[in-house]
Amino acid sequence: MKVYFSLEDFTPLNNAVVTTGTFDGVHLGHKKILNQLNRVAQQSGGESVLLTFNPHPRLVLQPDADLRMINSQAEKIELLKKTGLNHLIIHPFTKEFSRTSSLDFVRNILVNSIGAKKLVIGYDHHFGRNREGSFEHLKEFGPVYGFEVEEIPAKDVENTTVSSTKIRRALLNGQLKTASEYLGYTFLLNGLVVEGEKIGQSIGFPTANILLKDPHKIIPADGVYAVEVSFPAQPNQHFKGMCNIGNRPTFNGRFKTIEVHIFDFNKNIYGQQITLSFKQHLRSEIKFENAEALVQQLHKDAQQARLALNPA
Repeated sequence: MKVYFSLEDFTPLNNAVVTTGTFDGVHLGHKKILNQLNRVAQQSGGESVLLTFNPHPRLVLQPDADLRMINSQAEKIELLKKTGLNHLIIHPFTKEFSRTSSLDFVRNILVNSIGAKKLVIGYDHHFGRNREGSFEHLKEFGPVYGFEVEEIPAKDVENTTVSSTKIRRALLNGQLKTASEYLGYTFLLNGLVVEGEKIGQSIGFPTANILLKDPHKIIPADGVYAVEVSFPAQPNQHFKGMCNIGNRPTFNGRFKTIEVHIFDFNKNIYGQQITLSFKQHLRSEIKFENAEALVQQLHKDAQQARLALNPA
C-alpha cells in the first residue's frame, strides 16, 4: 500500500476505484466497504484508493467538541495496510477545504486529482460543504464525469449497525468485549514509557507509565484490564500484563494515569515506544482502605489476567 499525505502528492490513475471517509477505527463496517472496493478494482483491472483526512473533520469544524479517536494516524495506516488497499491518501482537513462544494469535490478531487472511474461508498455517505453531497448526487454526476457508483448497505452485527460512535461509547463505558466485536480486533494504545512516582514498585507491582503519542486518542473507562504488550522496535517480542487506567484513588492521585504491570519482566524500558492490546476488562477502579488491601486485590487481578490471556 502506498501512502500519500496530500492530494498534491498523488498522480491521477487511469482506472481508480475510490472510496472516501474518515474510517476511524477501521471497523467491520469499514472493512466491508474496503473488501468490496478491492474486489471491484480487481474485476475491472483498476487500483483501489481510499481518500481520508487528518485531522478528523469534526476536530476542525467543532473544536469545542471533545471528540476522541479510536485510532491514531499511525495505527490507522497499519490497520489499512492489512486490508489489501493499493493507495491511501491522507489529505489535510482545514476550514478552507471544508467549503469545497459537492460538485467541486467530485469534479476536481475524485475525478481530476485521483482519476476515479468507479466509486464505492458506505451507507448514508455524505460529502462536500455542509455534507450536501449524497449517493443521489453521485448518481447524477456519474454520467457527466465518466464514473460509476456503488453503495454498500449498512453492516449489521446482531442487528446493530456498526459505527465509530458506538465503538467510542463502548470503550468509554468499559464495554471492551462489545468494542472488540465491532472493531474485529482488540483495541490498541500506543505511547512512550515515562518515569512515574514508582508507587507500583514500592508495593511489589512495578509499572510502566505510558504517555500517549496522540492527544486525541480515546482512553477506555477507568479500571483494570488484561493486556498484551509489545514494543514497535522489537516486533517479534510479546508479553502479557495488566493495565490500570485511572487516578489511583487509594493514593489520592490527582490526575489520570495509564500504567501497565508486565508479567515476568524486569528490564529498563524508559523512553521506549510501547503498544498495549486490550484483551479483557477485569474490574472498575476502586479506592481501597490501605496499600495492603490494594496489594491483595492486585494479586487476584494478576491471576485473573493470566487466566484471561492464557485460556485453557
